[in-house]
Amino acid sequence: MIGSNLLSDSHARVIGDLRVSITDRCNFRCLYCMPETEEAADFYRVRFDALKNPAPPTPIMREWKPRSHLLTFEEIERVVRLAAELGVNKVRVTGGEPLLRQGVEGLVAKLARIPGVSDLAMTTNGFLFPQKARALREAGLQRVSFSLDSLDPANFKKITGRDGLRSVLASIDLAQELGLHPVKANAVVIRGLNDHEIEPLAEFARRKNLSFRFIEFMPLDSARAWQKELVLPGREVLRRLQARFDLRPVKSSSPSETAKRWAFDGGRGEIGIIAPVSEPFCGHCNRIRLTADGQVRTCMFSLSEHDLKPLLRGGAPDQAIQQRIREIVWQKEERHHIGEPEFVQPQRTMSCIGG
Repeated sequence: MIGSNLLSDSHARVIGDLRVSITDRCNFRCLYCMPETEEAADFYRVRFDALKNPAPPTPIMREWKPRSHLLTFEEIERVVRLAAELGVNKVRVTGGEPLLRQGVEGLVAKLARIPGVSDLAMTTNGFLFPQKARALREAGLQRVSFSLDSLDPANFKKITGRDGLRSVLASIDLAQELGLHPVKANAVVIRGLNDHEIEPLAEFARRKNLSFRFIEFMPLDSARAWQKELVLPGREVLRRLQARFDLRPVKSSSPSETAKRWAFDGGRGEIGIIAPVSEPFCGHCNRIRLTADGQVRTCMFSLSEHDLKPLLRGGAPDQAIQQRIREIVWQKEERHHIGEPEFVQPQRTMSCIGG
């Protein structure tokens, strides 16, 4: 292995970004993750008929992890501290929906005090954010990203299974008011569902001075209904936006940045395109994930996981846990295999992996 103290894999990528899921539960039922509504079923049924495929496969039954299986906040803090000592400096708290976990602001305060953690962020659907926002900011949260797949209330409900658009929009305003920066919003674009809203979402970002990310539809849905034909390639998204807006390329701040970015003329807001399906960025990936139940995942599409709980709960010293983390990271996959014949979708959905 590389001799420095930094976390490196066998492909010479240095790991600096840790996504920490704190719950597998979510109060939304997004079509691209855990669809359960009749409207979502109808969408898939129509698309599969058009593609001359049989009915979508039966979704994997969701079984929430018992509380005893989830890492405690103290265990999460320990893993993050040990990772920070190995060079991880970016930490993002995710879920499921992280604001469903009681006392999350206390965890944020613990993580904010860890030496070496210079970038502490959270991804949330925004529904509960107004209740927690000020406490999270005071605890040390620096950045926040919201899911915003539609600006149309009916389409938002169709995609998420919940009537929550007004709450998300209010959360975006509140996050800006509290000085969280940058405030980001993410939309998973699915052909035939919300691709007609690309331009309005970009205009919303310009008007609100947001960093808005358009994300390709990935095979992480519990319905096992992902089809490449439903993916709107990032280049097509960009072509449409360039036809509508005067966009200037934004220089990447790091080779490991997942989004290709463009700023609006006039300096208010920007858009980013994350295209893991059509333009994989695996060669520069510097990210690992810790699931709510203590599994380390070296890729969102990993088929294997590495359980830290036996060490965390078995009295292992810090050095042993760090050595195990090093061993896990060294095995990080060279790339995912989406679109290749050998690709196998992970058993866990996005909500159980952590975004």
